[in-house]
Amino acid sequence: MSTATPLLEVKDLRIEFPTRRGTLVAVDEISFTIAPGEILGVVGESGAGKSLTGAAIIGLLEPPGRIASGSISLDGKRIDHLPYEQIRVIRGSQIGAIFQDPLTSLNPLYTVGRQLVETIQTHSDLTLTQARARAIDLLAEVGIPSAKERVEHYPHQFSGGMRQRVVIALALCAEPRLIIADEPTTALDVSIQAQIISLLKRLCEEHSTAVMLVTHDMGVIAEAAHRVAVMYAGRIVEIGPVADVIKRAKHPYTH
Repeated sequence: MSTATPLLEVKDLRIEFPTRRGTLVAVDEISFTIAPGEILGVVGESGAGKSLTGAAIIGLLEPPGRIASGSISLDGKRIDHLPYEQIRVIRGSQIGAIFQDPLTSLNPLYTVGRQLVETIQTHSDLTLTQARARAIDLLAEVGIPSAKERVEHYPHQFSGGMRQRVVIALALCAEPRLIIADEPTTALDVSIQAQIISLLKRLCEEHSTAVMLVTHDMGVIAEAAHRVAVMYAGRIVEIGPVADVIKRAKHPYTH
């Protein structure tokens, strides 16, 4: 793990939802950083604000939710106030996303190869042949056997664990520097979970990718993350190296 300048810096982030009864504060002035090659686990129960924080970083906050104050910086440049088109370009090229349900990220009507090739060509100058070769390499890199044949298959022809690997390959298409992984192992059985976690760890080590790993599972955090931020009711109540937080938790909620 690098101790370099943070790749991602979230400072005093506040996310609000205006309602008829007043303003609901969903994320309450949280701050954290993630360095290149680091996995930061963000843990907490449903409704703690974990996924909203991830959505705000990648510019996918659903209206009426909005960033009320604070800042999000990627590599020293603010990205929280950019117009939709600009954040869309950053989302594809510099930030990748892996969601809980692979089927929300994959189009059932297209082969996985076509989806990978289209994404690769959107973010690079590769020809169709080069993009296809890169798609096959990516499928092999995320551990899909017989990638050359599987590239022609549709999402429904893959198991849940294999579909999640395809989604990770999609997230890696543009070689992003940051990956937001929102509950990437929740729908998978334990042995597949372990494989996906070791895959994420390997990507961090080999590509110096920074990962924000959102989960409600402390076991996943213990296995995968370097540091952990514990969220409760929209706030970060504790943050630090995983071993410290697990063994010497300071906040009653962490206990």
